[in-house]
Amino acid sequence: MTDSVLIEGLAVEAVIGVYDWEREVSQRLLVDLEMAWDNRVPAASDDVLDALDYAQVSERVSAYLVQACPQLLETAAEGIASLLQEEFGLRWLRLTLRKPGAVPAAAAVGVKIERGSR
Repeated sequence: MTDSVLIEGLAVEAVIGVYDWEREVSQRLLVDLEMAWDNRVPAASDDVLDALDYAQVSERVSAYLVQACPQLLETAAEGIASLLQEEFGLRWLRLTLRKPGAVPAAAAVGVKIERGSR
């Protein structure tokens, strides 16, 4: 199966970083997700209960980032991936987590991970 559900550019304000000043302010993070999902079932039923609820996924990712307050993007990415695989039964996902403005000469810095198998 190669079907996917996408969430692109999910913006979350959260505490993240290793420097003292970063632990005192919220910073904007951008999340892109591609998640394996058999879209044939919801397509056939036309029932939202058969679909991957991208609004609920977005809410869980946002809540995790706000609550976790990780120091590293790597830690945040791994936490999100584990949470989504466990709570939504995702076999595979690709996640990109960006921190805009972290390096003045770059639009953003970030990490990209894939977990599971398609």
